[in-house]
Amino acid sequence: MPAELKSASQGRTMVLTISNPDARNALGPEIYAAGVEALNAADSNPDVRSVVLTGTGSTFCAGGNLQRLLANRDQPREAQAQSIDGLHGWIEAIRTFPKPVIAAVEGAAAGAGFSLALACDFIVAADDAVFVMAYSSVALSPDGGGSWSLAQMLPRQAVNELLMCGERIGPQRLQQLGVVNRIAVPGAALADALALAERLNERAPNVIASIKELVNDAPAAPLNRHLAAEREHFVRNLHHANGGVGIRAFLAKQKPEYE
Repeated sequence: MPAELKSASQGRTMVLTISNPDARNALGPEIYAAGVEALNAADSNPDVRSVVLTGTGSTFCAGGNLQRLLANRDQPREAQAQSIDGLHGWIEAIRTFPKPVIAAVEGAAAGAGFSLALACDFIVAADDAVFVMAYSSVALSPDGGGSWSLAQMLPRQAVNELLMCGERIGPQRLQQLGVVNRIAVPGAALADALALAERLNERAPNVIASIKELVNDAPAAPLNRHLAAEREHFVRNLHHANGGVGIRAFLAKQKPEYE
């Protein structure tokens, strides 16, 4: 069965499902390209307010396909570099996508699968899910932005433990560390992620996009530049049609309907 990224609509949410069951939903260039294409389509579709990323069956994503990586050792180095560029293009597309992206994790999120979940704006995980940066266990270093994401989120010692020791970590500990947002009963991660998506879908999409951009840019911005960016976003959103809808609805104690 060929690896593919399936796309389906659930109301105002696009659900992207990594489907490679013969290899525990391992990733490959065809999935990276499909991921970027799907996000481009969702970006231009006003009916899509959010995206949920999940995996087929009982595994979120086992990361890279080790058989393919082993075969790439016999290829020029550029072959693997191009493959990683494809993955990184998808990671950057998720990070810069103006709508929220939620990872719904069942089972294992390993290696690049963990990196992929970290690139999302929210993580909903089954309480028996397993997260592992498995790279060092096969004498490899991280890709997919995993080292960057963890270094943004956690103290250096915790990052070193996850990356250097390749320790498995559960969603409960990751929730304590602020990495996982919500824990679901096994089999319910997707349903809980869709419920979270619907809450986000009810908010003004221009404001969600502003918040995502501000949060993404904050770590690298000096305070004065970030304050200026907040000012620009605030003024723009106040004068957006949704600004009037939201304020009037709040004052009238009514539910707003944003465009």
